[in-house]
Amino acid sequence: MIPGSFSYHRPTSVAEAAGLIAQHADTARILAGGQSLIPMMKLRLAAPEHLIDMAAVAELKGIERKGDSLLIGAMTTQHELIASGLIAETVPIIRETSLLVADPQVRYLGTLGGNLANGDPGNDMPAIMLCLDAGYRLVGRGGERIVKAREFYKGTYATALADAEILAGIAIPIPPVGHGFAYEKLKRKIGDYATAAAGVVLTAAGGKISSCAIGLSNLADTPIYAQAAGAAVLGRSLDAPTIAAAVKAARALMAPAADTRGSVEYRTYVGGVMVERALKRAFARARR
Repeated sequence: MIPGSFSYHRPTSVAEAAGLIAQHADTARILAGGQSLIPMMKLRLAAPEHLIDMAAVAELKGIERKGDSLLIGAMTTQHELIASGLIAETVPIIRETSLLVADPQVRYLGTLGGNLANGDPGNDMPAIMLCLDAGYRLVGRGGERIVKAREFYKGTYATALADAEILAGIAIPIPPVGHGFAYEKLKRKIGDYATAAAGVVLTAAGGKISSCAIGLSNLADTPIYAQAAGAAVLGRSLDAPTIAAAVKAARALMAPAADTRGSVEYRTYVGGVMVERALKRAFARARR
């Protein structure tokens, strides 16, 4: 189908973009990579009167290290994340996850900010940001604020973004050297959303896990930070009883919808399998 008519805007600064969003309020939508919005517009599931294209806002792009944090502009594409040596060196789970987002054509255009700000529980990156305890820099005409990823997601397509705010950047505390990480994703075919997925970032000392964060994708109406599941492995080696305790705690948080990917029971079951696989691979990677 063909989208409805709209006015097209191409700001060159965050301030200009924020002004346009405030001016047009409920009738505007932000265009980042367009990989979610454009199909919705073609299907007339989204019909903005004003489309604000962020592609020319240079300050929203880039990857840099500042002290113990990694700063990523919201308009940085998945392809750029994959190609970044800095990402591979400091937060390799981001690269690993980007390689599982959709397909190469989508990754050349799809942006990190779009993946995070859309509020779609099927997107992969929100769960990783929960694991990494990332902070989102939100900018509006009244200034800017930082909202933790763990406080950002409120429901399906519902987030902490105010009506006239933009997700401008992401700040990620760099995990310690030698940390373990993994993102396990079950999907029906290349390019599909996850049937179930789990991310793990952990550290270990003396053969025992000293910290662990677990995030889940597409297993509820928001991405899930499985705090109790991470706590279940602390101070323990990754033996069978420890894995079983973590999986049980993670499954207790899952509330997937029954859809073409499977029943509630099936998706909950394989969600636990993804947690187990991610824990094992992350622990194997950790220098302990």
